Amino acid sequence: AHASGWLALTGADLDAKLDDRPLAPGQAFQLRHGQTLQFNNPKRGVRAYLATPGGFAAEPVMDAVATVMREQLGGLHGNGRGLHNSDRLQGKAGDAEPRTLPADALWYPGNEVVLDLIPGEQIAAFTGASLFAAFNQSWTLDQRADRMGMRLTGPALRYQGQALISEGIPLGAVQVPPDGQPIILMNDRQTIGGYPRLGAVTPLSLARLAQCAPGQKVRLRVVSQESARREMLNVISTLQAQGALPGLAHP
Repeated sequence: AHASGWLALTGADLDAKLDDRPLAPGQAFQLRHGQTLQFNNPKRGVRAYLATPGGFAAEPVMDAVATVMREQLGGLHGNGRGLHNSDRLQGKAGDAEPRTLPADALWYPGNEVVLDLIPGEQIAAFTGASLFAAFNQSWTLDQRADRMGMRLTGPALRYQGQALISEGIPLGAVQVPPDGQPIILMNDRQTIGGYPRLGAVTPLSLARLAQCAPGQKVRLRVVSQESARREMLNVISTLQAQGALPGLAHP
């Protein structure tokens, strides 16, 4: 740290240390000039989030400073490049105070993660055996997993419907390419696609999937749109009561 200020850390437990002192996620803390914040190996989850009260200073691209590496947009230098050694992040001014979230406000994957799925229009065109296998067996998260999509490996699913015209792809869509291995599409997904889809994973389950490492066992579970929305609202209400989501309006 080249200046003193406040940071907040949440998300995955990446074995963070502040001057060799363990730093658990889910808290705001003061970083003093000359101190070193270090992340080591993932212990629980794979994605952590570091924030400053006023955000990090960077030139906005399309009204955002997010880094999109594939399209070479945004980020610290405006070209979508990830952070490198010697890069310097400047935090904007903002007030903060010590704060720790309740332990149950953070979620970490267990031995098997259940992913809720809202069925899509094409689900009936898969064979009965494929549908039984899809929702009654565990899947393994493949090494081919990034912000575009997470590939699952397991029983090959067979689609027996007509060829499809490419259509819009929602967040969490579960596409099944010809090899029968599903792909759950994430935030950096393509905008259209022509593979048949089982449906879409709910936003809450998608957030949980994003914390899973390759090799993680997952299981798909069919839910209705109404129950998925109800669970999401319950989680939002709980986080608001814990002070984790101040001022967020219900969808």
